[in-house]
Amino acid sequence: MRTGPEPLSVPVAMLAGPDSPFRPFVAAGAAAMPPTESELADAVHRATRAALLDLFRDHPGHRFYYVTLVTSGEAYGPALSAWSHQALAAESERQGCAPLDIKWSYADSPFCCYGEEHLAPVRPLFAARGDLFDLPDDAADAEFELRLRAMETAVARLDAEGLFGTGRDRDAVVVTVEVPSEPGDDERALRLNPPAALTDWRAEAAEPREV
Repeated sequence: MRTGPEPLSVPVAMLAGPDSPFRPFVAAGAAAMPPTESELADAVHRATRAALLDLFRDHPGHRFYYVTLVTSGEAYGPALSAWSHQALAAESERQGCAPLDIKWSYADSPFCCYGEEHLAPVRPLFAARGDLFDLPDDAADAEFELRLRAMETAVARLDAEGLFGTGRDRDAVVVTVEVPSEPGDDERALRLNPPAALTDWRAEAAEPREV
């Protein structure tokens, strides 16, 4: 049960200020009927596909190993982040840290919030469904899950289209949907990836599981 918004572990100036990519807004003249789960999934799918195609085209020499959609505990429309092996080497050197310290950190990636020109227009659709914290607890929980399912559906659809590669190439990439302030990230990663893709992630990033 959520009793109120929890902060993201990202730079406040980037994600908590007036220009936060998670900050909702409703476009003028928005339709009275809120979008359905299917419509949210379609919109996230189209926007994420366009953003990733830009990312891959703009960085043709990079080998990407991690792609994620990330949102806040309010389940606003997502932002995109990703890591490549080349970016990890450069960024860990710049920060003066071990690569493993930031390997799975969406917030430390130079590609955090990539493709905002595609993803920002999706956020009014999420905002049109209202604020979770204006809802009773049970309704808020159901709405939260609906929005996360829409994002997960979008990523799964991109995977089925082959955007993350096939065969051994696909096994070299972890794709997921993250909500840093809430449980469930590991379960989404397990659903969205073939087991072979998760070998390093399980050892380095997954929450320890009780035996």
